[in-house]
Amino acid sequence: MYARPAGHAAPFSDVPDRLAPRPVTAPPPSPAQAVAFGRPASTVGGFADGRPTPPPRPAPPPPAEALVRAFGPAAGGRRGLQEPPAGRPGRRRTATGPWWKPDARQDPWRDPYAPAVLGPPAVYDEAAQPGPVVFDAQGRRKLRLRDLSVRLWVLGLLAVLLVGAVGGGAGWYLTKTNDETPLLAPGTQLSEVDPGITREPGSVSEIAQNVMPAVVSIEVRVGQAGATGSGVVIDGENGYIVTNNHVVSGAEGIEGAEIRAVFFDGSGSAARIVGRDPASDIAVLKVEKPGLVTAALGSSDDVVVGDPVVAIGSPLGLAGTVTSGIVSALERPVRLAGEGSDTNAVISAVQTDAPINPGNSGGALVDASGALIGINTAIASTGAGGSIGLGFAIPVDTMRDIAEQLISTGSAVHASLGVNTRSVTDGTRDGALVLNVEPGSAAAAAGIREEDVVIAVEGEAVGSSEELVVAVDAHDPGETVTVEVVRGGASTEVEATLDAA
Repeated sequence: MYARPAGHAAPFSDVPDRLAPRPVTAPPPSPAQAVAFGRPASTVGGFADGRPTPPPRPAPPPPAEALVRAFGPAAGGRRGLQEPPAGRPGRRRTATGPWWKPDARQDPWRDPYAPAVLGPPAVYDEAAQPGPVVFDAQGRRKLRLRDLSVRLWVLGLLAVLLVGAVGGGAGWYLTKTNDETPLLAPGTQLSEVDPGITREPGSVSEIAQNVMPAVVSIEVRVGQAGATGSGVVIDGENGYIVTNNHVVSGAEGIEGAEIRAVFFDGSGSAARIVGRDPASDIAVLKVEKPGLVTAALGSSDDVVVGDPVVAIGSPLGLAGTVTSGIVSALERPVRLAGEGSDTNAVISAVQTDAPINPGNSGGALVDASGALIGINTAIASTGAGGSIGLGFAIPVDTMRDIAEQLISTGSAVHASLGVNTRSVTDGTRDGALVLNVEPGSAAAAAGIREEDVVIAVEGEAVGSSEELVVAVDAHDPGETVTVEVVRGGASTEVEATLDAA
């Protein structure tokens, strides 16, 4: 395989070198290439012929001697940093030349050729120098508290005690030697200034000033027991005072019972019961005292929710108490019944947030003009018996109607349907369920039966037993009204002529 071929005696090196350079032969250029890249016929020689030759560049000047000395190679036998320009180390250490200490050449931190090694940790002589020494930016040693000796500590403490003793003694001496001013100063008069108080027309203070003379306190005494309430003068010429029935009902027909009216000026007078109406909780008293201030009566139709109101009475026996608030609701059905009283009424009340407490009963609720719009009667309570911001007053129109009947006849009459009911609901509609029908009553004559649910009277919705009483009482006895009832799942209307009760 590797034997010389037969007939070959010469060495292999005589074989032509196949890797040697070969002559380059290029095809002649095309006419277009000759026109584009050929030498113009008028041009002879190289294209650069005739160009000026630039002058030779001058040799750079030798460096300054200071640069040679500063940055030139070190002298023979020396290494590391060179000497300063002065040729020798500085005589003193300065902030601008800390490198030229006498031991600068032996300092490994200043020798660029010093090898990097990890040395042993710093060891301090706790007796001579406990801990490292700390210097500030100016190279001064910082003084620490633990570097102070016991002697210095004792001297500092004594100095503080001495300063405190001197200061305390000086203060004590000055206070003892200073004469005290006398406690009493006969003939002293305090300066008087004009407060400049302005009260706008219609303010609570103006209303109270005008209305309080017409409000009285009612004191009831039965044996050893007593009670207090309020009242409003409605006829000053004849001495008629309106109050609540539950305030005076305990003294009716009781031998030895006393009722007394106490007026704004502090004077008092015995009072007699003219008439009582437990169905509306209204009572009228009469006193024999001429020249009483009469309250101005307003109208229930003029009252709207949000009107400012003022309540005046004798809550908790505190005569002449004034509170204020607003009308928070109208036509609120409220059932009135009190222990120790025969009051059993349902009123369409004026609701107010003016604070009302026990003893306000029978007092005045007036509007911003001072006109009487209601007789304070009841409060909503959580059991503590105090005001929680919900008070109720009998509307002035109802009070006027009942008071006129009591003054005229000594009693009052109301319209009656003749049914006993309770409030019910089926989840979508409320009403008054008829529990029983009085024989011969208006309801019996109209065909109203037990288990009927009254849902409207004269087109006004009825949602509870209290609302039914209020709806019927809004009409006069003998008046015929339309009553809508639900019976057997269907509603029907009946005509009922109301009775007198």
